[in-house]
Amino acid sequence: MPIQRPTFQRPDPPTSDGEPTRVAITLGDPNGIGPEVVLKSLDDPELMPAMTPVVIGSAHVLRVHADILGFSDLEIHVVDEVPEHVPAGKVAVLDVARTDAPPVSFGAITPDGGRLSMRAVETAVDLCADDRVDAMVTAPISKDAIQQAGYDVPGHTEFIADRTGAEKTTMMMVAGGLRVGLVTGHVPLAQVADGITQAAILEKLRVIHDALTTDFAIEDPTIGVLGLNPHAGDGGVLGREEDAIISPSIDAARGEGMSVEGPLPADGFFATQLDQGYDAVLAMYHDQGLVPFKALAFDHGVNYTAGLPIVRTSPDHGTAYGIAGKGMALPGSMRSAIEVAVAVARHRNPHGETA
Repeated sequence: MPIQRPTFQRPDPPTSDGEPTRVAITLGDPNGIGPEVVLKSLDDPELMPAMTPVVIGSAHVLRVHADILGFSDLEIHVVDEVPEHVPAGKVAVLDVARTDAPPVSFGAITPDGGRLSMRAVETAVDLCADDRVDAMVTAPISKDAIQQAGYDVPGHTEFIADRTGAEKTTMMMVAGGLRVGLVTGHVPLAQVADGITQAAILEKLRVIHDALTTDFAIEDPTIGVLGLNPHAGDGGVLGREEDAIISPSIDAARGEGMSVEGPLPADGFFATQLDQGYDAVLAMYHDQGLVPFKALAFDHGVNYTAGLPIVRTSPDHGTAYGIAGKGMALPGSMRSAIEVAVAVARHRNPHGETA
């Protein structure tokens, strides 16, 4: 009998009470599925009343993808400012490439594609920083393409943190009540152990705790902390990091008033302990947290950056060059990213006040 994958019910879309949340949505790499999942998400009638979206990227790129999808009647309006309202069936685009939009080459990794995708991110960050939008949602980029374009950064998260001056951030994957944070992010596996320090763990716990209380409106959240080694070190037989580093970090967090439990064996946590009342779990490294998360929630998981002065989310998948331009991309994760961005923005600004 095949293994049955757990399912998660889509959360109710944000209500349209108060002022619509202004959301900047970047198109991502023009040669990937980013524009496609953006278009499919904006075609969701349940989502639109809660927000005023403005797409950041290229109107030409968006039109190419729209035509492939059969959205030939879609009205694309190039704007200079974030509109107060976007009528149904229309898309507002703040075009960052009016005179130099690159051709769309589905599946190709190009410096022009990387350059365009990052110009959109830069613009969206600036809109957030200037309070012209309440949140930003980023479609997938190619790390290879942005490197070719001259951007010496590992990805979105690090670039946005640097541009906003945020020194203490962490990637948090979100799917309903499942939230997974990371101590080390985009670093080679051989360097992970060096990054597991008491200071790093305590910093991430503080960031996650603050995000849970402020951005997700959870009172007195409980965070589970995974071990680094198999079976959480098995009493020191399989490694000493749990006793020497992770447990003292947990004790320090408890001393600051946080509810933290661990170190927990990573191999069994996602199978047996997801229903034990944890509001988030802190994994030690990228694949330890993201492999089980994506296995459980790939089609609607959200990458949320905790610790930023602005609200930023993205879908939990990449550019998927292999299916770009074929109309096959599922929009669930992008739609969830928009929903989480709207919800977090409203928790930060419950009265819906605009600048």
